[in-house]
Amino acid sequence: MHVTRSIALRLLALVSLATAAMAAPAQDAIDMRGKTALITGSTSGLGEVVARRLGASGATVIVHGLDAKRGEAIAAEITRKGPGRAVFQGGDLNSLAEVRKLAASVRSSQPKLHLLVNNAGIFGAPDQPRRLSADGYEQIFAVNYLSHFLLTRELLPLLESSAPARIVNVASGAQRPIDFDDVMLEKNFSTAIAYSQSKLAQVTFTTTLAERLDPTRVTVNALHPASLMNTPMVEEMRREPMSSVEDGANAVMQLAVGRSLAGRTGLYFNQMNEARANAQAYDAAAKQRLWDLSTRLVDARGTPAAGAR
Repeated sequence: MHVTRSIALRLLALVSLATAAMAAPAQDAIDMRGKTALITGSTSGLGEVVARRLGASGATVIVHGLDAKRGEAIAAEITRKGPGRAVFQGGDLNSLAEVRKLAASVRSSQPKLHLLVNNAGIFGAPDQPRRLSADGYEQIFAVNYLSHFLLTRELLPLLESSAPARIVNVASGAQRPIDFDDVMLEKNFSTAIAYSQSKLAQVTFTTTLAERLDPTRVTVNALHPASLMNTPMVEEMRREPMSSVEDGANAVMQLAVGRSLAGRTGLYFNQMNEARANAQAYDAAAKQRLWDLSTRLVDARGTPAAGAR
């Protein structure tokens, strides 16, 4: 109970940062005409705003989400307004099989992919019990992090062949070191703990992947876009919004298309400003341990790998 309360206090503390790094004037952007971008979780909230902005910049946008009717409508509107165009691609990140289908569909339908924004995420109500994904993993860790680890891995050859390309991981300032003895939180679960762990896993993945890629071909960066934006996730948390999705979109767009980020990789931003994440994101042993665990979990078939739950 004390641990959960301390995390909640840290989440509240993030709110005080919302006015310190609000949206700065738009920086010079790279030309997105003729380029393709996939934004996970873009049928609402932050992802939708980013998808619409990329479409307005001339990109071909892959709108992703669970709500096909809304996704098709957003894609049609982006195309109608131009100058870019958009298509909808469904896919449930609660299932690794569905993630593979999503990646396969993108590979088969798109000759190039220049931008991947791993944005989709869940939190849940504060009193929500521990839930499992379709693969038997703790659901928040699976959806927020593990699905994007797999999706990125599956799409990496397409991104590399489309160089220069970028990967943007939408994380959070709420970060909790991963307990490798209880990654699936069987002993110490709360939505706040699960969310904070999944978001630090995203940042750790960012720093690790950046070391494995040629930055002249593919860069990968992460960010805390804004605190308590007016999104469905924050509504589910039963919290009052303290910033807007427009603020968060400014920060995402800086990493996605800002000229100043060309060739820069392995970075973490607090909104518009470069910052430092939790120390575990830079710890070599923890980075390798998370990479190995993630690879084992996404490659497991049928039942979770031993000790995963």
